[in-house]
Amino acid sequence: MNVQSVECIPILDSAADASGRSSRAISLKNFTGLVRLVCTVNQGNAATVAFTPEQCTAVAGTGNKAIPAVPIYTSQDLATTTVMTRQTAAASFTTSAATTSKKVEFLIDPASLDVAGGFDCIRVTTGASNAANITACVAVLQPKHKGDVNLNARVD
Repeated sequence: MNVQSVECIPILDSAADASGRSSRAISLKNFTGLVRLVCTVNQGNAATVAFTPEQCTAVAGTGNKAIPAVPIYTSQDLATTTVMTRQTAAASFTTSAATTSKKVEFLIDPASLDVAGGFDCIRVTTGASNAANITACVAVLQPKHKGDVNLNARVD
């Protein structure tokens, strides 16, 4: 993927994550290929953080349910390495409790979602953690048609 052919959309703004929260959902109707959810945590407290992508029926986040198991890559200490290590495929991932900055990437094939059931949107949720743990997530999407730019993933 080259830079001109992807859209990077912040879906979970950086914030303290004491009680868990849900990101904005985005529609995949105008996008193709793997969706990369890039989740980060600046971990200031030794409490784990769970990231769970969900499929939804609308950008309002309605009709949400679990995604199938997907490839997951992580770096659990970005101060020492940016190399991502493949994890066991799953529908969610929980970080270690170490107080380090971390990155977790989910690779989601839109065709694996329950498209027949109307599930063409995704979002990510976080589990309860600690106010000193700052989480965020960006979706990296590839437009269906080369040259398409500024597609609105927040429209059903």
